[in-house]
Amino acid sequence: MIKAIKGFNDILPEQAAKWLHLEAILADVLSRYGYEHIRLPIVEQTDLFARAIGGATDIVEKEMYSFADKSDPPTPLTLRPEGTAGAVRAVIEHNMLRGDTPKLWYIGPMFRYERPQKGRYRQFHQLGVESFGSALPDADAELIAMTHLMWQQLGLKDEMRLQLNSLGEIDERHAYRDALVAYLTDKQDQLDEDSKRRLTTNPLRILDSKEASTQAILADAPKLADFLGEDSVAHFAQVKSYLEALGIDYEINPHLVRGLDYYNKTVFEWVTDKLGSQATVCAGGRYDGLIGQLKSVGASSAKSDKPVKSEPGVGFAMGLERLLLLIEAVAPFEPTAACDVFVAAHPEVYSAGIGYAQNLRYKRPDLRVKMASATSLKAQMKKADKSGAALTVIIAQQEIDDNTISIKDMRNGEQSSVAQDWLSSVDNFSAQ
Repeated sequence: MIKAIKGFNDILPEQAAKWLHLEAILADVLSRYGYEHIRLPIVEQTDLFARAIGGATDIVEKEMYSFADKSDPPTPLTLRPEGTAGAVRAVIEHNMLRGDTPKLWYIGPMFRYERPQKGRYRQFHQLGVESFGSALPDADAELIAMTHLMWQQLGLKDEMRLQLNSLGEIDERHAYRDALVAYLTDKQDQLDEDSKRRLTTNPLRILDSKEASTQAILADAPKLADFLGEDSVAHFAQVKSYLEALGIDYEINPHLVRGLDYYNKTVFEWVTDKLGSQATVCAGGRYDGLIGQLKSVGASSAKSDKPVKSEPGVGFAMGLERLLLLIEAVAPFEPTAACDVFVAAHPEVYSAGIGYAQNLRYKRPDLRVKMASATSLKAQMKKADKSGAALTVIIAQQEIDDNTISIKDMRNGEQSSVAQDWLSSVDNFSAQ
């Protein structure tokens, strides 16, 4: 038997209903803030991610699904491992920043080759949200406030903790990086193997090492906050001030650095301890240089001498698998039936049953109406029992002759005969 690839999972109907419910809640909150939906391709040129994410990151070095297409010469392509780079590419390509500050969201699968574990798979799904064009700290605070409202709508507000940090600007971060490397080089023999490797490739990632021994060494390491300039300090202070005005609690995590190279200034994560060890459900931050960084690729290829102007941006990504696990653990969605009304028709008058069901769908778009195939009425009623419908409409020759329908209340088994157009006009059939 051919089976699904390891780390690429089917989402079966019962679970898919929960996904749809979750996505509807998230989309509703996004619309309240005026964010617009964008649909992005899942395949991009490999160079987009190498330049945007950073060649020394784990994603680019070890986790991307890359291949060459059939063009001549072949173009290196990659299944998207994250969404921000593709969103920025779309904004640049379609000139969406001309006279505008687009606020966008997208949802869909991402792909990374890593060891599958609960809530973290090789094909996983994210909600991504990006706000372009504002360098002011209110844009940072708005995204955090939006996620805070999402947790309230999902019944998770007491289960999430907000962690904040500021990475400053690139020159400030480089100065800190040099100091951190100097400090850790003297203690290199005490670091775990992964941190030893990162010392020469991406030393800031050592800060979020999960190894207790490495964290003990970092206790006396230089602090990034001591290297921030006046503008970065003021920006971060204003973000915190906005959050305090909104009544959103936060904690400062000086080791929060994020795994991608393009971040600057504010970074944040929403974490929970309800999934075993502390788990990040949503993470994001500011990336003011990324648009200019990707624009410069085209400028250099065109040999333009004009300086490349960047545009500010801030965004976040939310892992939907992990979010659903959290919802299941603390605030499960109420189970929903596949339909509201099941129509069962005797095989001899099945055409009349089809016509009734179709007419009901037109007249009552609020109802989900389901039928089974034209097997025996007894077999259809068995499927009605399993459907979860509140009511079953039964149509046989007697009903055709009398211009009626039989209605069976699936909760108590009571059955009655009503006028054929009863369901088309009654406001609340479930209460009848």
